[in-house]
Amino acid sequence: MAKKPTAAAAIDNRHYDIVLAPHITEKSTMVSEYNAVVFKVAGTASKPEIKAAVEAIWDVKVTNVNTIVTKGKTKKWKGTPYKRSDVKKAIVTLAEGQSIDITNGI
Repeated sequence: MAKKPTAAAAIDNRHYDIVLAPHITEKSTMVSEYNAVVFKVAGTASKPEIKAAVEAIWDVKVTNVNTIVTKGKTKKWKGTPYKRSDVKKAIVTLAEGQSIDITNGI
């Protein structure tokens, strides 16, 4: 008989559905000097959900969350038009002395 998932496991899975991946670019590296990290997040995620997910996954204190929705561009490939997906990014500012190392796995 299979074990039923606990409430803590369900919460952790939900957090991983909100924070999808780190967004590593030149700008996000420059923002890290101000104790901030940029993540790709689910399109339906709200700021309080993003804050709770980052605090639960990495055990850090989040002071601010800013979100950006980048609309997908219309492009052409071999003359056939297509549209890139929309992406929602979150700039998460951490408390003083806190840090997240996104170069290694979770």
